[in-house]
Amino acid sequence: MMNLEIISPEKIIYSGEADSVTLPGAVGLFTILNHHAPIISVLKKGALTYKIGNSEKTMEINSGFAEVKQNIVSVCVE
Repeated sequence: MMNLEIISPEKIIYSGEADSVTLPGAVGLFTILNHHAPIISVLKKGALTYKIGNSEKTMEINSGFAEVKQNIVSVCVE
């Protein structure tokens, strides 16, 4: 499991563990898994999906950015 934090300018949307995160990057969808290499990416309008065990949560975002570093995924969305 990795740590995931999804924040917006108004509030913390989610903070906890996740098995995977799929994000709408500037050049297409990409998935972050446990122990992913460090990355910073701009996000575009689309679906952000994260999985925790057998549960899957999806939210629509307009834009944002994501950073992966030391098994922590930080996502700032609008």
